[in-house]
Amino acid sequence: MPSCQTDPSIERVTASGFPFPLGVYPVEPMVPLPGYASEFEPADSEDEAGDWEAWPDRYVYDIVVPVTRLEALWQQLFALMPGRVFPILDYIGHDEYREIDPYIAYEPVGKEHITNVLRDYRPFFLEDGMVGFGAVSEEPFFYAFVDEHKIVTVRVTPEEKPKIDKLLAAFDLEPIDEPAGADAAAHEHRSILLMPEDRPDLLSPDEIVERVRDEWQLILNVDPDSNLNDEDEEIGRTIWRCVARVASEQKPNDSYCEVYLVADCMRRAEELTQIGVGSITPESGSWLDIVVVSANRMTKETLDGLISSKKELKGMKNKDLSTEQVLLTLPLGE
Repeated sequence: MPSCQTDPSIERVTASGFPFPLGVYPVEPMVPLPGYASEFEPADSEDEAGDWEAWPDRYVYDIVVPVTRLEALWQQLFALMPGRVFPILDYIGHDEYREIDPYIAYEPVGKEHITNVLRDYRPFFLEDGMVGFGAVSEEPFFYAFVDEHKIVTVRVTPEEKPKIDKLLAAFDLEPIDEPAGADAAAHEHRSILLMPEDRPDLLSPDEIVERVRDEWQLILNVDPDSNLNDEDEEIGRTIWRCVARVASEQKPNDSYCEVYLVADCMRRAEELTQIGVGSITPESGSWLDIVVVSANRMTKETLDGLISSKKELKGMKNKDLSTEQVLLTLPLGE
């Protein structure tokens, strides 16, 4: 089975004996402070909950541990959750108007799906500075998340608080006012996966995210009918690069197409991707399946740079942002 591997040339940064994740590290002097802070959060109102069940009264924990103890802490926390949970994934992807792609499952999955994925792609989830992961359950309410800095956030009801306090004490973690990990100072994020061209068995971060989305039944948690930036400002019509996983009668195994287009929201971008792929005739037969696996916005300047550097984009149509349109569709192979 394709997996992933840490780039052995990347050196771990440490400070005051505290090892940071390979993929996120401070770039200025700092003193790491392992430990945890906790505070009470009142129950959400129905307006705050939106489409989800309102979260009850709970305590929130921010936990900093050396990366060498992160996996063990996650396993102990995850063991306290019920058998079916809603997975969560954050990914620092390629959209130029959004820093993090937030994914969540709208249906619960068995915990084994989480465990299997973390085992198969362990370096990516526990060391890479571009991804965060976690899960939430409803009965009982329990939230556990490891962010892209590998800082752990836990939310539990007051009844569960003694269990968390006892668990953290077992890890020699004490309550402090401000625990400090890599995000407490100026820091850098990087991907740490090895991706040589002669090793197709090693997956890239994008390929892992695609597989995890399928396994965990994740949906990108953004409004598909608006086009907002990170400041929740409407930015209107933009250029998109979308990737679709396709299968045809001639090639039933997955291959890919990329579609460059202009659209005013993600829903329209995905619809135009279907149209763009449909305009290409397979070698034989017809398309059996077209699944949009990514839809990322880009600036005109970025697209101009790609056109000047990639010969396959030279035939792109006029980039008129005033009209929704498919600019170019290209097969990417398997």
